[in-house]
Amino acid sequence: MIKYEGDNTTFIWKHPCEDFDSNTTLIVHESQEAIFFLNGQALDLFPAGNYTLKTENTPKITGFFKRLVGDVSPFHAEVYFINKTEQMAIKWGTDSKVQFMEPRYNFPITLGASGEMSLRVLDSRRLLIKVVGTEKHLGQAKLTQLFRAFLMTKVKSYIAKVIRQQEINIFEIDEHLDSISESLRKILYEDFLDYGVALERFFITNLLKPDGEASYEKFKDLHFRQYSEVAEARLRQQVGVIDAQTSAQKTVIESQALATKRAQEGYTYQDERSFDVAETVAGSGAPMPFASVTIGSAPTHTATAPATSENKCAGCGKILLPDAKFCPECGEKVAPKLAEGMTVCPECKRVVVKSKFCPECGHKMTTVCRECGNETGGAKFCPECGAKQ
Repeated sequence: MIKYEGDNTTFIWKHPCEDFDSNTTLIVHESQEAIFFLNGQALDLFPAGNYTLKTENTPKITGFFKRLVGDVSPFHAEVYFINKTEQMAIKWGTDSKVQFMEPRYNFPITLGASGEMSLRVLDSRRLLIKVVGTEKHLGQAKLTQLFRAFLMTKVKSYIAKVIRQQEINIFEIDEHLDSISESLRKILYEDFLDYGVALERFFITNLLKPDGEASYEKFKDLHFRQYSEVAEARLRQQVGVIDAQTSAQKTVIESQALATKRAQEGYTYQDERSFDVAETVAGSGAPMPFASVTIGSAPTHTATAPATSENKCAGCGKILLPDAKFCPECGEKVAPKLAEGMTVCPECKRVVVKSKFCPECGHKMTTVCRECGNETGGAKFCPECGAKQ
């Protein structure tokens, strides 16, 4: 009975038995192949299965012996088992540093690289003939050693080539390790395939940078300084904009609060200025001007104002008393008087400062001409271009 007795880190294992007959049983497990060798020539190849070495199972072996000594059952051969599973975490590393010109700043630099790869036997015959020879065992360490010379030469030249082609900044190279690794895997694939091996995965896990070298440290300082200064300037600009917006919003809020206070207390900005003038005059000792109105026989000093359109009923036009809430003539409800600069929002019915938008609910307070864009004040025709609204 011939079967595999190696471990899972083995690529190729040679069975110690070399003398067989037609009753020999061959067991090949899943993900394995077995090849019979005779005088350095690869004969029959057996995939996974259970075989008895009859004539019909070994056409090449049987045919070979017929040509030599006639139809005989015993034969002498070598059997190699090939493990075709993907073997991972095979370590690699450059034996010296890669020298090239940094593509961004164009200064000479050296890099060392190391990592891991995954290999899988793709062509058993080719690997046996080109690599194994008379070896009895080919494991991960041995295969890496056999590939070391060509791997080191190829990897070093390919790393420099990929970095140059992709114009990768040496100070930002860590974030590009995935793309560099995949590019190297694709380039190296054909090189491994020539030996019957598939390079399934290839990873760069570490790059040895020339820390401490004068030129490297100089450009490293310049590189990070430019980004930090730009970031700092952008941050200062953003803070300045925020401060300006905050100050402007504060002014608007204070103005709206003051206007609402005037409206609630029943005086306007002009009244406030008049109060200030009166206070100044009183402080200087000058007499205050008052209109004199006689009620009965005693004179009373008070400020009066002539009747205006605001003192008339909106329904019948009759002049109203200053504090009238309803028209004594037609009974129309009198709208409350608003301080100068104030208005009633048609949406939320709040008394607010006159503006384009209601500061309480955001309703649009002004109307503009659909033709020229000029404010119409709610007129049926635009006072600017005459277009009908």
